[in-house]
Amino acid sequence: MPALFSVKTQPKTSPLRIFVPETQNGTTTNNYNNKTPSPLTKRVPSASPSPSNSRVKPTKGTPEKVTIDESSLDNPDLGPFLLKMARDTISSGDNPNKALDYAIRASKSFERFSGPGPSLELTMSLHVVAAIYCSLGQFGEAVPVLERSIEVPDIRNGSDHALAKFSGYMQLGDTYSTMGLLDRSVSSYESGLNTQIEALGDSDPRVAETCRYLAEAHVQALQFDEAENLCKKILEIHKEHSAPASLEEAADRRLIALVYEAKGDYESALEHYVLASMVMIANGQDIEVASTDVSIGNIYMSLCRFDEAIFSYQKALTVFKATRGDNHLSVASVFIRLADLYYKIGKLRESKSYCENALRIYAKPVPGTASEEIANGLTEISAIYEALNEHEEALNLLQKAMKLLGDTLVHRSTIAGIEAQMGVMFYMVGRYGDARCSFESAVAKLRASGESKSAFFGIVLNQMGLACVQLYRISEAIELFEEARGVLEQECGSCHLDTLGVYSNLAATYDAMGRVEDAIEILEYILKVREEKLGTANPDVDDEKKRLAELLKEAGRARNKKGKSLENLLDSNSQRTKKEVRKGRSVFGFRS
Repeated sequence: MPALFSVKTQPKTSPLRIFVPETQNGTTTNNYNNKTPSPLTKRVPSASPSPSNSRVKPTKGTPEKVTIDESSLDNPDLGPFLLKMARDTISSGDNPNKALDYAIRASKSFERFSGPGPSLELTMSLHVVAAIYCSLGQFGEAVPVLERSIEVPDIRNGSDHALAKFSGYMQLGDTYSTMGLLDRSVSSYESGLNTQIEALGDSDPRVAETCRYLAEAHVQALQFDEAENLCKKILEIHKEHSAPASLEEAADRRLIALVYEAKGDYESALEHYVLASMVMIANGQDIEVASTDVSIGNIYMSLCRFDEAIFSYQKALTVFKATRGDNHLSVASVFIRLADLYYKIGKLRESKSYCENALRIYAKPVPGTASEEIANGLTEISAIYEALNEHEEALNLLQKAMKLLGDTLVHRSTIAGIEAQMGVMFYMVGRYGDARCSFESAVAKLRASGESKSAFFGIVLNQMGLACVQLYRISEAIELFEEARGVLEQECGSCHLDTLGVYSNLAATYDAMGRVEDAIEILEYILKVREEKLGTANPDVDDEKKRLAELLKEAGRARNKKGKSLENLLDSNSQRTKKEVRKGRSVFGFRS
């Protein structure tokens, strides 16, 4: 049943930073050693977000079309002057289209007079052009400009050129991240890291900063193995260059703990959280210690050590109330954790009470609270109401969250997760048409975000297929189950329970289409795997046996215990012509 499927909201993408090189006496200076902001700006207790003060949000309004008079670019001194004008215009907050005009003319001038070799001035002017495009919301225009800026520097000409290329890769990664294209974003960051390592070596402290940046991007893309390897490299660099028990090392321990938590290695996560907490206590970082206490509470709850979890949450709650006030969102976040905990131990009245306390804070947040943080909190509370079987209230909260986020590229992955969660709840209350529409919208957004190869995408496809079955759109359901099967085989393997669930659904739809032999062969494979994994006495195995027995009786033959190879079976099934849906229901049910 879809009730067993819980959709986690995807981490939201950060707004784009704007990079403006400084100028001194008409000459552009190199600022490429500046620390880059973190691509993972979601404030989770287990990861300390990197600073992002240099970012700006896209300017509202339709940008003006910039036209360039080529005859005005004949003066070789014009480029530095125009670049300074662009920087001053941005700093003063004047019309960004005017700044864009100055920056484009500067880049044209630098390109005209740069000579035969690569020009750092041209590279930096292109970075400014791209940043202004992004501030105007024209991310598609920024991408080719940044690609051009990466082509200009030649790393054989020294470290300045290497770092200029590095900055271009990182800014391109930021742009892709803002557009919701996580796979391209991660690829750009990886290219930037490789360029930086080539210039500085693989143990430079600045390489550790970029590794952390890339690790957070991998976490955002749910690529936890890659993130873990980078975190281990960061800790090795700290061991070589940093003082023992530094705050930087503590922040990185929180990140690797987050990765271990996501992978289900709770003991390792707890070890790193405790080590990070000890360092922050020694340095008087009370708020950071409280945030880490929330993370430690999450681990204790995952380990079913509920009394210790409550103690950690209450410690954090006391600090947040004392330092930030009773109506701060950090207080609400702890209320949500406590609500989840009390639900798990069966104290439903206390669980609902903590949800209501959190909702009162979200209804009247402190001034300056980001709408994204409120939306994330509402989504978490919705999941608890769903578990309490209050589906209408859960749907209402998700709709409020979507309204707060708006229909923007920045929040596309987050909205897809919310829509998938709404689809599950629509399905549970019997609103199958609404469920299908929600899943369809989520699938489209995940495809556009480059996440069509993730296990999450495969699960959403499976859920959409279930909704189609209820609407008697069997042919569409088969296509969705087959695509889900391909994704989950790649991401989870053919013996994973999620993959087996899709196989079962595919067999059921084949049966509904009259393709009994195909259904039998798939079900024989499922039963063989379940017997190997769970044993012949397991209730799930017994259920599969009964389903298979009914189909075999209908087909008039006995079970083939050897079975075909799954690869040959499913490839042949996907090529076979679909028959009309036969009358009557399938003899066995569907699985989520």
